[in-house]
Amino acid sequence: MEACVGAHHLSRKLQSFGHDARLMPAKYVRAYLKGHKNDFRDGEAIAEAVLRPTMKFVATKTVEQLDLQALHRVRERFVGQRTGVINQIRAFRGVAVRQGLRFLRTELPNILATRCDVLSPRMVHPITDLAGDWHRLDERIESLSADIEALADQDPACERLMSVPGIGPTISSATVAAIGNGAAFSKGRDFGAWLGLVPRQMSTGDRTILGSISKQGNRYLRVLFVQAAWVVLAKPKTWERHGLKTWIESAKKRLHHNVLAIALANKLARIAWAVLNKERNFECTRTDLNENARDVARALASTPEY
Repeated sequence: MEACVGAHHLSRKLQSFGHDARLMPAKYVRAYLKGHKNDFRDGEAIAEAVLRPTMKFVATKTVEQLDLQALHRVRERFVGQRTGVINQIRAFRGVAVRQGLRFLRTELPNILATRCDVLSPRMVHPITDLAGDWHRLDERIESLSADIEALADQDPACERLMSVPGIGPTISSATVAAIGNGAAFSKGRDFGAWLGLVPRQMSTGDRTILGSISKQGNRYLRVLFVQAAWVVLAKPKTWERHGLKTWIESAKKRLHHNVLAIALANKLARIAWAVLNKERNFECTRTDLNENARDVARALASTPEY
């Protein structure tokens, strides 16, 4: 079947009856669709696509994974709405505040109370209403974040992921909701590529052309891993404890800081897959540090510049 929420439910039911149910991404099935779309041709395309030896399948999600993913989707929508409200408040004449959410949160009451010379009286009421919407969205986001954190604390897989540097309850729960134990990927490199954290390749013949990141796969999860990378980069004192100091310092010499963040996000994603797949916490021993340094040296010597 083509993967969707309903397909995951049907897949679980069919598996309980002893069938081998498989889900495929719709974009991989579409290549085998002939002519206009209808139920018969959809079924024909699915039957053709499933026979391909290189077809990639989607792991069937459990009810808990789908519920957790739904919480993240609702929270993501509220965060987007809050960003829209904040941007609209900033767009009004007379609201000139330093960039950053906390600065606007601090200055907005003073602007509404004292800046009548710049902010016209008729605009005070709409901005006050928008500030109320902002406050209500904050409450709903905090409530959902608390629910997600509570579920992450009860899940052993999420607890193992939170041992990885830069990963907290939000990222760990989103990862578990998306890939479960990571069995759909044969190695961490595949997971990083699925997230779109690798260069887009446009090669022909013996020419290897690498561009910006591909941005394929789960956009929400990719953004979270990039944020985790920035958190790690902002705390240099923790690099050595996590075994990342040699790798980061070597990469900093040749990569722009934005490219470094993407490369580190890819590394964290690969570590996260290993933690899920091997069912063990992230650990960094002295032997691991030495082997990591040698691996990094070989990788840097063989990898072309971004």
